[in-house]
Amino acid sequence: MQDGHRIWQPKEGTAKVHGEPLGEDNVRSAKDALGWPQKPLFLIPEAVRVHMRLAVERGRSAERDWKEKFSRYAAAYPEDALAFERQLREELPPDWDQDLKDLFHPGSKPMATRASSGTVLNALAKRLEALFGGSADLAPSTKTLISGCADFSREHYEGRNLHFGVREHAMGAIAGGMALHGGVIPYTATFLTFSDYMRPAMRLAAIMGIRVIYVFTHDSIGLGEDGPTHQPVEQLMGLRSVPGLTVIRPADATETLEAWRAALLNTHGPTALILSRQEVPPLDRNLYPSAEALHQGAYVLWQSRLGLPDLILIGTGSEVSVALDAGRKLATEGFGVRVVSMPSWELFDDQPQDYRESVLPGAVQARVAIEAGIKLGWEHYVGLKGVVVGMEHFGASAPGEILYEKFGITVDAVVAAAQRVLS
Repeated sequence: MQDGHRIWQPKEGTAKVHGEPLGEDNVRSAKDALGWPQKPLFLIPEAVRVHMRLAVERGRSAERDWKEKFSRYAAAYPEDALAFERQLREELPPDWDQDLKDLFHPGSKPMATRASSGTVLNALAKRLEALFGGSADLAPSTKTLISGCADFSREHYEGRNLHFGVREHAMGAIAGGMALHGGVIPYTATFLTFSDYMRPAMRLAAIMGIRVIYVFTHDSIGLGEDGPTHQPVEQLMGLRSVPGLTVIRPADATETLEAWRAALLNTHGPTALILSRQEVPPLDRNLYPSAEALHQGAYVLWQSRLGLPDLILIGTGSEVSVALDAGRKLATEGFGVRVVSMPSWELFDDQPQDYRESVLPGAVQARVAIEAGIKLGWEHYVGLKGVVVGMEHFGASAPGEILYEKFGITVDAVVAAAQRVLS
């Protein structure tokens, strides 16, 4: 189309409308087509201006009404009013974690971390009324029901168990909206493999830096016969790749307790808790360091002898026990072995350099990482000379213990890998 001495192409009906500025000529043409005045360049009709300005006074009036109501409420219920204001400020009450003391005892039976998470959640809910959430139709499996509380509904606004239905993306988006509004600490729950459906909502929560807690259970091939469609392989590493998302995969009940504590204390971004379906042995904290070390992301769990070790084994989640058993076996062969529990890459990388060096000294290049997930990314910690015992393919339908054996995530496989790097 020719306009004076210029030739221009209309963008109407083309992809250029989406990806390019319209330009003066197309703006002028669009105004003509709509019967809109060319001058002024940016026009707000008077009727529109007057109508939209009405919202200002409506807002002032609504704010006055709210303040008057809250003032009356605070006079009648001063403690509740203070608690409500504290929740809006994203503050935790002074005694919020009192019921976590002695929740798990040395010598307790093996327990899936999804089960210990449910125990922790219910202990927290007694004092932390802001906790509010649910699952994508998987509450019995994810252990995320708050006992003794009604289901949230039109009839029960006091309910704290929210049934999202099988709609993971909507669940993540709703939780993000609740966090932005304030007054509640939202949590969601589903199987780890379904985190893919929630990815856009989680990414937005990370961009906005809001506190949402994502509970992901059935975290590996250890879930068993549901097969490769339900067995997460690449999801854990995918979540770790999201900037601003703190991912924690605890090794036992005591680390799970501290993982919940870390998630609640994290007010500058979302947290994903990665939990097992299968039972894991408890770590006797009379013999091993306190699980509070989880807040550093990684810590020395056990070492065969003093001084710089010959070899470092790094485990996460249910594979920490595999690393421990392999470390003890290698120690009988005369090697100096250090076993590191690394529940959270993000928390560890956020520590000072001297702490990170104390856990993973640069002088020790013989390293083996053990995790029932994709190997990609572990080079960050084991280096080019290290070995990763993990997955390179999808899972299969069989009991979890058989799959661990079949895919080589075993004590013997770790010992063999360690012997290779030591040689």
